Amino acid sequence: MASGNDRGAGLSPQAVVAARAFVQLLALELSSAPNAPRESTAVRAGGSAAPLPVSDARVRQAMRRQFPSMFNTDQPRGKQRFSTPAPCIVKRTDFHMYVLSEPSQFTPKGSEELELAHAGLGKRMLSIPDHLKHDEIVALLEEEYPKLKTLQGGWMFFKSTGGSGRRKLSIIPTDAEGYSTTLLKSASNNGKNIVFVVPLQEKLSTEPLSYNSVEFAKMPQSKCITCGSQMPLQLLPLHVEGCNGTLTESESGTCLDEDCSVLEQPVPSTIGMDESLAVCPICLASYPADVLPFHASTCGDRMNCAQPSVAASPPRGEEFPGPSRGEELPGPSVPQSSAASTWATEVDPQKACQLFREDLLNRYSESPRLSLSLDMFDAEEEQDSAFISFYKQNNVNWAAPFKCRLRGDAAVGDGVNRHVLSMAMQKLKTGFRINLGSAAPTTLFEGEKEHRVPSAAAVLRESNLFEMAGRMIGHSFLHGGSSFSGLSLPVVTLLTGESIDTAASALTLKDCPDIDHRETIGLLKNAELTAEEHTKVTDLCLSWDLPFPNSTNRVWLFQELLSHAVLHRVKQPIKQIRKGLKQRGIWPLLSDRPDVHPLIFPRESTEELNPQTVIQSITWPQPNVDSDEDEDDTVPLEKISLVTGFLRKFIEEASADVLRDLMKFWVGWELPTRKLHVEVVTSTYPVAHTCFFKLKLPSHYQTYKIFHQDLMMALSSVSSGLGLV
Repeated sequence: MASGNDRGAGLSPQAVVAARAFVQLLALELSSAPNAPRESTAVRAGGSAAPLPVSDARVRQAMRRQFPSMFNTDQPRGKQRFSTPAPCIVKRTDFHMYVLSEPSQFTPKGSEELELAHAGLGKRMLSIPDHLKHDEIVALLEEEYPKLKTLQGGWMFFKSTGGSGRRKLSIIPTDAEGYSTTLLKSASNNGKNIVFVVPLQEKLSTEPLSYNSVEFAKMPQSKCITCGSQMPLQLLPLHVEGCNGTLTESESGTCLDEDCSVLEQPVPSTIGMDESLAVCPICLASYPADVLPFHASTCGDRMNCAQPSVAASPPRGEEFPGPSRGEELPGPSVPQSSAASTWATEVDPQKACQLFREDLLNRYSESPRLSLSLDMFDAEEEQDSAFISFYKQNNVNWAAPFKCRLRGDAAVGDGVNRHVLSMAMQKLKTGFRINLGSAAPTTLFEGEKEHRVPSAAAVLRESNLFEMAGRMIGHSFLHGGSSFSGLSLPVVTLLTGESIDTAASALTLKDCPDIDHRETIGLLKNAELTAEEHTKVTDLCLSWDLPFPNSTNRVWLFQELLSHAVLHRVKQPIKQIRKGLKQRGIWPLLSDRPDVHPLIFPRESTEELNPQTVIQSITWPQPNVDSDEDEDDTVPLEKISLVTGFLRKFIEEASADVLRDLMKFWVGWELPTRKLHVEVVTSTYPVAHTCFFKLKLPSHYQTYKIFHQDLMMALSSVSSGLGLV
C-alpha cells in the first residue's frame, strides 16, 4: 500500500502548486468577511506562494472558467418547495340601502328622501364583502345608520315590485342563519335594485339632526357663504333656501328650526351680488353655481312645504311626472304668474281655459319649436306612423311653439296646424293603420257614440299607445285644436281623478263595448230568469270571480258586472292617458276646475253642425264703393248676390258629413267657428284661406248645378291637403 508521500511524489510540481493555491483560496473565501478584500495567491520562483489582492469580479470569472455549470448564472438553483403566498382579495358588492322611519307596505315618496336623509336615514350606498353573515351585516348597518342601534322592535329587509311611482314592498325572507351577502345579492339582482330596511314595530325619529352628528361624518362638507357655517353638502341646498345670514340651531348642535325644513323655494336675495348665480332648468330658480348641480339632481323629488318668500327669481310652479321607463323629462310646469290666479278664479270655464292656455304657452314661447311634418303623397299607413313617432317622443317640452308642415302642399300658417290637430283627434276615434296582426285599423277606443271607452287589448297597453293618446289630447288642447269628444262620462270621471265607485255609479249598459257582455248583464234587469239566461249570467259571474245571482243580490250584481266590464278592465289604459295629460301640463286645470271637463272632453252632440249654426256664423260680403281695387277686378253686386245665394242653398241642403267637410275646407277643422268670411272674386275654382277663416268663391257661376259640382270637388280634396298659402 503506497503512502501519502509516495502519492505526492508521483505528482508534478505544477499540480501540487495549483492544488495548494486552490485550497488556500477556498479557505480564504470561507473565513473572510463578505465585504473583506479578496486575495489571490501568486506562485513565486522556487515553489513558494504569496497572497495578492484580487477583485471579486476576477474571482468569479475564474470560477466560471473552471466550473461553468455551477457559476454560469446568478439565479438560485434547486426545487422551490414552497410557493409565495398570493395576497387575499376580498370581493365586495355595492348595495343601495334605504332605511325607512316606520313600518310601511309601500316605497316612500320622492319628497321624503331629503327629510329622511336629514334625520340620518334614507338612501345610501354600502359596499358589503361577499362573505358576511347576519351579525356582521347588522353591525355594518348599525355603523352606517346609528339610529338602528336604538331600534327595539327589530327590522327586516324588503324589496319593491316593478313599475313606476310608489310600489308595493315585499319582504326578503331570511335563511336558517339569517341574512347573508349572497341572499341580498340574489334578492337585489346583484345590487342593482334598492334594498329597503323597514322597522317592524317601532318608529324611528325623523327629527333633523345637527350638522356635526356622527351620521354625517362620512359626507363631504361644504360652507355656506352667507352665514359661514360648515355642513354636509347634501343638506346645503335646504340650508341655503332658508338661510338669513344668522346661525341656526343646527350649527349650535341642536335640532334644526322651521327655517331649515324641507323647502322648495328659490335662493333668498340676501346672497351677495358678487356671487355667480345660475338658473335651475327644472324649477327656474336661481342658485349659486357650486350648489346648482346638486340641487338639479334632486329637483322635482322634493315637496314644496313652505310659503313663498322673497326670491332672486320668480317662484316656480308645481311639477309633474314624466314618462315611465326611465326614459322621459318632467312636463311643463304650471304657470305661476298673476294670470295663474286669474284662470283659477275666472267664472266662465271657456275663458278660464283660454287664460290657462295663454299663460302656459307664453311662459315657453322662447323654447325650441316643435315641428311635425307630414308627406301628403305618403300612404295612410305612413302618415299614421308619422303621428305615432311624433307623439311617442321623450324629453320634449310640449308647451313649446308648434308648427306643422305638409310636404307636397304649399299651405302654411295656423290653418295647417288646425288641420293636422284635427286629423290627430280623428285618428283617435277611427283608429290608426298600423300592423298589429289585423287588416282593419287599430282602434284605441271602442264603443258606440257618446260612450267610447279605452280598448282592453294588452298589445295596445304594452305599447304605451294610451299614453300617446293622452299626449295627443293635451297637446291639441294647448294649441287650440280639436277636443276629444264622445268619451264615456264614467271614464271621464275616473280619468280626472275621481274614485272608481263614483265613476261606477254613473255607468249604463251603453257604456259596455262588448255586445255579448252587455246582453248578458242586461238579463239581470228582467223580473225572472229562464234556465238558459240563468246559466249565461252564472258563467259570466264565475269568469269574473263574482257570486251566483239570486233574488237578493241582483241589483248589486248588475252594478258589479257592469263596473268590471267597463272600468276594471281598462284601469291601466286610463292611468296611461292620465300620465300623458300630466306630461302636457294641463293637469292643474283638470284637477282644480271640474267645470272645464265638458270643454276638454265634450259630448259629440255639442259639436254637431247644423245649417242654421253655419249660416249665422258667416259674415256675408258687402258692396264697397270706396274700394281701392281696379274696376276691372270689381265683381258686380248682382253676381255677388247670385253666388252667395248658391252657397246658402248648398249649406241648407247639406248633410252633417258634408257640413263637416265644408268646415275642414274652410277653416281647417270640423268644429263650429263663430267668424266665417265669404268673398266673391274673379277666379276659376273655390279656394279657402284657413288662417283667416275666409272662403273665396268664383263669380262666373250661372247655375247652381255647376256651383254644387265644383264645391263638392273642392271638399273631396280635404284629405289630400289644403293647396293654398
